[in-house]
Amino acid sequence: MMKPDWKTRIQEKSRQGISYLQRSETSFLLFFSVTVGICTGFGAILFRWLLNAFRILFFERGGELLHFMGPYYVIIIPAAGGLIVGPLVYFFAREAKGHGVPEVMLAVASAGGRIRPRVALVKILASSICIGSGGSVGREGPIVQIGSTLGSSMGQFFRLSEEKIKILVACGAAGGIAATFNAPLAGIFFALEVILGEYGLKFFSSVVLSSVTATVISRTFLGDYPAFMVPQYTLLSAWEIPLYFVFGFIAAFVALFYIKAIYKSEDMFDAWNIPEYIKPAIGGIGIGLIGLYFPQIFGVGYGTIEQALYGKITILLVTALIFIKILATSVTLGSGGSGGVFAPALFIGAMLGESYAKLTQLIVPSIAIPSGAGALVGMGAVFSGASHAPISAILILFEMTGNYLIILPLMITCITSTVVVRRFSKESVYTLKLARRGINLEELRSADFMSSIPVSEAMVRDVVTFDEAIPVKDAETNIRSDPSFRHRGFPVLSREGYLVGMVTHKDIAEALIGGNQYSPIYEVMTKDIAVCFPDDTLKTALQKLGEKDVGRIPVVERKNQLKLIGLITRENIIAAYHQALKKEHGDTGRSGST
Repeated sequence: MMKPDWKTRIQEKSRQGISYLQRSETSFLLFFSVTVGICTGFGAILFRWLLNAFRILFFERGGELLHFMGPYYVIIIPAAGGLIVGPLVYFFAREAKGHGVPEVMLAVASAGGRIRPRVALVKILASSICIGSGGSVGREGPIVQIGSTLGSSMGQFFRLSEEKIKILVACGAAGGIAATFNAPLAGIFFALEVILGEYGLKFFSSVVLSSVTATVISRTFLGDYPAFMVPQYTLLSAWEIPLYFVFGFIAAFVALFYIKAIYKSEDMFDAWNIPEYIKPAIGGIGIGLIGLYFPQIFGVGYGTIEQALYGKITILLVTALIFIKILATSVTLGSGGSGGVFAPALFIGAMLGESYAKLTQLIVPSIAIPSGAGALVGMGAVFSGASHAPISAILILFEMTGNYLIILPLMITCITSTVVVRRFSKESVYTLKLARRGINLEELRSADFMSSIPVSEAMVRDVVTFDEAIPVKDAETNIRSDPSFRHRGFPVLSREGYLVGMVTHKDIAEALIGGNQYSPIYEVMTKDIAVCFPDDTLKTALQKLGEKDVGRIPVVERKNQLKLIGLITRENIIAAYHQALKKEHGDTGRSGST
């Protein structure tokens, strides 16, 4: 007899431990939340290390190798990175193309949170190479996808329910943002606001724990430093408030332009009839040409953002960098590069805010906006408008500064920008990618109630059963005479009360026709049956009904799968679904079909 392989042995041992943990739902979720937070924290550290390693490899070692080209060597470096990124993504994980967050959102909304494990490895390599070689993208989108994939992979490995896998995906996203920005609150609300699109206690506690754990890991190894060193801010005059309100409108239109430019670039590259894995290299040449004259656009650009925060960039350059960064990011992502849209939005916002602040200093010097404050609120306003996520934007900028006084102008600009952008575009920079493929994320989130309702809320607990030893003839008599046996299928229990199978009217009728009226039910029942657990979703239950082509499935305890606790039928699922629809639309008092 062959011995089980290592993976099977690990799974068996792990399931024994998990079975113990599941006796307490809280302990179960908190254990995995901490584990995902630890993995994501170390993933963020590894990603940061790879980014720096590839930057040194491409720009320092590559510069030495191409010294004969003088400053023009920078044209070749992004193209070289594209030659690696293109085939890596195309042949190993197409989901790693672009900024990655839409793929995570789609997995949560329609695939039960399932993401292929290989995506994490391909994304971490592709994004670190792309950014390290000068790609004008951010590191936050990739770490969200990496963290989410780690959470999803863990849930799939231990065969958790879809609801739990979704929670772990959100935990990974929160941990990624928290570890990258040293901002645990921002990580929490980014996961809830952007990835899940909902706030709920079942998600909140787990996401908080994962975010905090990832932050602790990051601070231990990278230090407790803010993402940006920012100047202190004080609101000197109430007359500054109208200036921030006006700026919110300006930031909104820049955010709209940013969104449109990214997908216009993607359309242009898609129209080229050349192999897809070559396009990142062609885009790399474009990035190199831009970077030859404006090196500030290479990589994430955090150094340039800090210069803007302290007002160290001239008004002409800072204004030009708004549009040059949009162009560079659009070329990188449109050609098939791998990286995030978060950091570029912060870069564009910082340049826009610094430019606006300098303008107010020229026009109304007595109530002018300070350069640092303008750059800071600009970062939040452009990102919140582009992402439709004002809460995440406000929190992440607040955590960066630690100065509560910036909250008022920050809220004004972020909310104004988001409202204006939504007036002209119902899709964000994340959801537009899905909408262009015909996927309406809001409809998926609002209609997929079956993925959010546990079986325990819809199942029947008072179940009519048969004893395994009862003769077929007596079972048939009970069905005819007892109204409680009106169903077509019944669980069969052993003398000890354990579930051993299911018997249907058809099984009994066939046994009677065959002359087996005195045989015990045990001999005619179906032993190979599907079961559900109370924490499974109705979607999972419906899939199992379809796989077995039956109308009802026993519900058993996860820790003891022979212990019957209920029954779930198609009728139960339909009733729970319609009830959820009525509740969602505030229509609990109206009957009728939906």
